[in-house]
Amino acid sequence: MESFAEYILSEKDLIAKMEIEYYLSKKQKVFFDKSTVFKTEIARLFMEYMDINVDRNTVLTACLICNCKKVENPQELDKIKTYAKDGAEFLRSIGFSEKICKICEEVNRYSNSQPREEESDILELADQYGGMLLDREERIGFKPDEALVLLEHRNLKDKYNRYIEQFIIFAKEIEEIQLGENVKMGALTKLVKIHNNSKDVKDFIKKVAHDFEPQIDKKIADKRKEIKEHMFENTNKNRPLFSEETTRKIMGKLLLTKDKEIEENEE
Repeated sequence: MESFAEYILSEKDLIAKMEIEYYLSKKQKVFFDKSTVFKTEIARLFMEYMDINVDRNTVLTACLICNCKKVENPQELDKIKTYAKDGAEFLRSIGFSEKICKICEEVNRYSNSQPREEESDILELADQYGGMLLDREERIGFKPDEALVLLEHRNLKDKYNRYIEQFIIFAKEIEEIQLGENVKMGALTKLVKIHNNSKDVKDFIKKVAHDFEPQIDKKIADKRKEIKEHMFENTNKNRPLFSEETTRKIMGKLLLTKDKEIEENEE
């Protein structure tokens, strides 16, 4: 009989994965709410939009399970610092591999686990950025551009994350994609609205699957097609290899070298 770990990893459809994790949360009393689905969708969009070369099934599974021991009370500071490590230990006990447990532990940096897995950097970005977009008891959610500034200059200041530059590009460009029939809004703003208007996690999963993903995936595919067509339209076989500015710089260096050679020969 396969373990829960084998079962959820063998399921490649993300929405089905979310449903599996939902039922585990009811059975094992682990943390799984709308914010988990929200952050996982951000990770999915990031990997898809930027074509990140990682095992996406591993990353998305880790996104769904990494916060399994998270506490809902922000006043429990000790638990906030240990929930990722506690979660990794729980995941080991139900059959997940050492690598996936390590990825989940590194969703934040409290355990000082080194060296960090590359997949962990994606979890970190989705978790921190996604968390800032959502409302909390003590504050309302930040706008996408505000959250991006905080992510780069506060949360991850002086910390190395190998995907931060790509994530910044993604977050800016994905928000430029407008969704909605009557009222248009940026893709991330739309996802936040769907999250806030969903009555519970099952309702949110349903809306992500049927309303959000088909729209955004089509928009991304259309944008890629447009870029590809535009790229070929502007291809000119007779254009110079270098721009005029680059040519001047190269020619300048060549002339300086030539002058130096002449001076040496005259001496």
